[in-house]
Amino acid sequence: MSSGNVSPAGSPGPSVRESIAAAAARRTQQKAALHAEEQHRREHDKRQEFRRLIEPGIFTRNPDEVSMVALRTLSTIADNLLREPNNSKFQRFKPTNSTIKERLIDPKGALEYAIALGFRTEVEEFQPYYVFNPRHMDDLRIGAAIIHEVLDRKAEQQERMKRWKEQEKVAAASVAQNVKLAFMDDRKSKLLNDKREKELREARATAAASRQSMSPPASPSTSAVRMTGPGRTLSGAIVHGDDLDIPPPYPRRGSDDGSEMD
Repeated sequence: MSSGNVSPAGSPGPSVRESIAAAAARRTQQKAALHAEEQHRREHDKRQEFRRLIEPGIFTRNPDEVSMVALRTLSTIADNLLREPNNSKFQRFKPTNSTIKERLIDPKGALEYAIALGFRTEVEEFQPYYVFNPRHMDDLRIGAAIIHEVLDRKAEQQERMKRWKEQEKVAAASVAQNVKLAFMDDRKSKLLNDKREKELREARATAAASRQSMSPPASPSTSAVRMTGPGRTLSGAIVHGDDLDIPPPYPRRGSDDGSEMD
């Protein structure tokens, strides 16, 4: 007895094969989605790790200028290796090199970042090297992207700070100019007021001198005129001009009484 889903030889029919293929495709898609989700989660965690290695790992432990130089050095190493992964010149660096030591070894936290990128210590002919492990290519890519992200943000901050300082400088110059102009205006006003006051004093002095010259001469005092020649007093006595200022002697009462008694 034959069935529509089974071939005469007993193998599954077309509809069964399609169902199996669809189920397998769904399982593959689910696995791919889980892998993508896991990959996304891993990259997110790695990005956060790289960000912490930079801030506070590098910037809080070094001056900003030293930190920026270290990041630019790490960026150059990572970008060269991403551009030419098979170039042995870019696959390692020597920590005793003076430039590498100054820019990558001495700054605190910079070497830890290089290790997180995938560099590991090796010794070749008794010389120390940091050699990149190709298995960490994804870490190298993520770490390089975070470096560019931080460098771009720092550059933007520096540009904003530069514009702010320029605006502050222009504002300060404007205030200084306004103060200078106000001082000059005050000085001009004071000079003008002083000139007006001087002219007013001179005009008052001229008017006073003019009034004094136009006043009539004062009359001589009559008390200063001395009469000449003889004169008579109220009693009839004759006196001369030189004796007018001397009052005449009064008769003594005793004499008067004696004369009257005689």
